[in-house]
Amino acid sequence: MGKKHLVIPDTQIKPGVSLAHMTWAGKYIAAKRPDVVVMIGDFADMESLSSYDIGKKSFEGRRYKKDIAAAEEGMQLLMAPIRRVANYKPRLVLTLGNHEDRITRAIESDPQKLEGVISLDDLPYKEFGWEVYPYLEVVTIDGVCYSHYFQSGTMGRPVTSANALVTKKHMSCVMGHVQGRQIAYATRADGKEITGLFVGGYYQHDEPYLRWQGNKNWRGLWVLHEVDDGSFDEMPVSLRYLKKRYG
Repeated sequence: MGKKHLVIPDTQIKPGVSLAHMTWAGKYIAAKRPDVVVMIGDFADMESLSSYDIGKKSFEGRRYKKDIAAAEEGMQLLMAPIRRVANYKPRLVLTLGNHEDRITRAIESDPQKLEGVISLDDLPYKEFGWEVYPYLEVVTIDGVCYSHYFQSGTMGRPVTSANALVTKKHMSCVMGHVQGRQIAYATRADGKEITGLFVGGYYQHDEPYLRWQGNKNWRGLWVLHEVDDGSFDEMPVSLRYLKKRYG
């Protein structure tokens, strides 16, 4: 019998935004009891370390400690309903994203000031029971490859489409990072179906850098049913549905 995986896309948690959807996700997981829960990365936004808008008005008031506190609150809200379910302990897998990697990049850019002062360990993921994998490391579970994104070409840039995932990687691959959802299918020589999946995002707030159109992308969770040797039946669970059901 195949396994059940649940995938949480980028949440980009930061101070000052609603985190109610993390409770909705936790309640859904507690109700459906997947065997594996995968957080695909960028759980924390880490906006205080962003190089995109340094010097802009939007950067005022950002603090590293506030970013860490927001991530911890989001994780508490997610895990509370799951922990209340007796005898349920899913495998929890978290692949770090480029937003968490902002911590590593900040240390590398100014090691004399920051090495030993800030660390990826400041994010409380392991304390909540997650297996934490480095940024862009690929984790294979039941034949499905998970990473924050998959690289293509000599420059190591993210693949540009779900179709590229299956044609370049030749395995079922699931990734975040890119706004919006995409699905592509292919079949291996042995007849086993493989799937490339861009899971989109899972947050309620709008991101100013995306502008009006970019913030209209689909948001929600994914359940992968009957996962077996890379084959699965995917089911999107929209943020709209979760709010209606648990909000």
